[in-house]
Amino acid sequence: MQRSGWHSYIRSGDEKPKFTWDLFKRVMQYAQAYRWQLVGMLVLILISSGLSLITPLIVRNLIDSTIPGKDVHKLILLSIGLLLIPILKGAGTILQRRLNTSVGEGVIFDLRCALYAKLQRMSLRFFTHTRIGELMSRLNNDVVGAQNAISNTIVSIVTDAVQAVAVISMMVSIEWRLTLISIAVVPFFILAARLLGERLRDAARAQMDANARMNAMMNETLNIGGVMLVKLFGRQRTEIDRFKQRAATVRDWGVKRAVVGSIFFVIISLFGAVGTALVYGYGGFQAIVGNFTVGTIVAFGSYLGMLYSSLQSLANAPVEFSTSVVSFERVFEVLDLPVEIDEKENAEDLGKVKGDIHFEHVYFKYDDSADHLLSDVRRYGQLNDAAAVLSDEKSTVPIDEGEDNETQARETALYDIHFNIPAGNLTALVGPSGAGKTTITYLIPRLYDPSEGGILLDGHDLRAVKQESLIAQIGMVTQETYLFHDSIYTNLLYANPRASQAEIEAAARAANIHDFIVQLPEKYNTIVGERGYRLSGGEKQRIALARVILKDPRILILDEATSSLDSESEMLIQEALSRVMAGRTSIVIAHRLSTILAADQILVLNRGRIAEKGKHAELIAMHGIYAKLYEKQFKKGEG
Repeated sequence: MQRSGWHSYIRSGDEKPKFTWDLFKRVMQYAQAYRWQLVGMLVLILISSGLSLITPLIVRNLIDSTIPGKDVHKLILLSIGLLLIPILKGAGTILQRRLNTSVGEGVIFDLRCALYAKLQRMSLRFFTHTRIGELMSRLNNDVVGAQNAISNTIVSIVTDAVQAVAVISMMVSIEWRLTLISIAVVPFFILAARLLGERLRDAARAQMDANARMNAMMNETLNIGGVMLVKLFGRQRTEIDRFKQRAATVRDWGVKRAVVGSIFFVIISLFGAVGTALVYGYGGFQAIVGNFTVGTIVAFGSYLGMLYSSLQSLANAPVEFSTSVVSFERVFEVLDLPVEIDEKENAEDLGKVKGDIHFEHVYFKYDDSADHLLSDVRRYGQLNDAAAVLSDEKSTVPIDEGEDNETQARETALYDIHFNIPAGNLTALVGPSGAGKTTITYLIPRLYDPSEGGILLDGHDLRAVKQESLIAQIGMVTQETYLFHDSIYTNLLYANPRASQAEIEAAARAANIHDFIVQLPEKYNTIVGERGYRLSGGEKQRIALARVILKDPRILILDEATSSLDSESEMLIQEALSRVMAGRTSIVIAHRLSTILAADQILVLNRGRIAEKGKHAELIAMHGIYAKLYEKQFKKGEG
């Protein structure tokens, strides 16, 4: 992206944080659990501020009284006082830091646990429509920013406000005319802090946006899938050049940020120097004519530094606080999202089931609206992880509004699906790719709910039962096998944490994977790699089958579970599955003739409808869609 001017670039998309009292009250609810730590911090702040006020008074006494009076005893006492004050302040700082950290880390813990628990309850639609980088940003960047509002920003505001009031009060009590001179430059000081501070935040935000784009590229091109894509298309040099461009943008914004920051602090320091010069100039003249003492001028100089430091922080406090509170707003957005697939308050526990499944005139449409999803946000002064990876500009292509009736593309995924699977029966789903077979299997464990109609299990509407009890009855091997980056043993144990080694090995034998595992150097302790990439597709699917077998469910759902297996492995697994499926309700998306021939019924789907239903011989006799699929896909497996 070309940037004609760094300031104008930021302004074009700037989104100021919105602060409301309702939001503030909700933020403070998270501080309630740590109120005593916050009270302790406030007490320490008051003590520290009081100790800071004593030092200039001691110095003034030394200069005006003790040293001219040659009072050695008092000199020793005051010198000890100058030593004790930083010791006491240091001890208070350590204790305050301890309390501050306990509050901050506690808030992070509370928010992260609440967010993770909420995300676990969200529907599959939420995850298919949400970028993983955005979720990670909510769990990391926004959570840290949110705790900063409580443990840092609020504490800093209180500290600076207390110190400013205390310092001004002390200055007025010592010499009101010098106090007026000191405060005279404050408006210019605040104006400069606001204007230059805003430019500094803009530069920081530009660097963060550039950094987000660089991170997005790294995340996409350095994971196992991205690396394979880059290598297979020979795009290494292109990606290196692209990374150099994005890294150079981060570097350039870093330099601009540093320069603006230097200018900011130089100008602020100059205004502080003006106030200091006026105080010392006027105060020095008054000391010469005998109206002020030298110690008073020196004490004022010390107070002046504390005052200007506090006012500088307070000048930026509103924007900094709003920025921190906006992080809470992002967190609350997740916590407030409605749960689309939720269970009723009086949901019943299924217990053991026979496995009779009945679809009653089910319609289903995938919802592509933005309802119940996260907003695409620009974080004011924070890193935005949701960045494009390959393109620098948004682009669109013309959309063909016409509909090709030969394809499976359509708006509604399922139309009036009505069928019954008796307990213990095997049902095969066949049809062209995109016909709706996988969608049907997703509705049974309630990964989605029907748009219309209902699904019954042993006469119970799935929406009226406890989800945990429903999932306990179902074992599913999905189209895309997923394994954790952990050992084979741990991946298998995920299905049944209480399973013994003997049970794990029995499940592995049933899935024809045990002999392969024991030949590995680490056997069951072998790490499978990121998403199981250290294993072949067939090996991953057999481990996934073993995992489901270990769960011992009443209902089996196999979504092309043997699609990556050679003929010999498939024969052994089909034999094992015939034993495993005996007496269980099984739904198999079939692409092998052996599965079809064993099915009690075959449902032929086309464009979201059940076009044909029956057994193999009956469907062949119809000379319809199934007969054509048989000729194209299945007949070759007869031998």
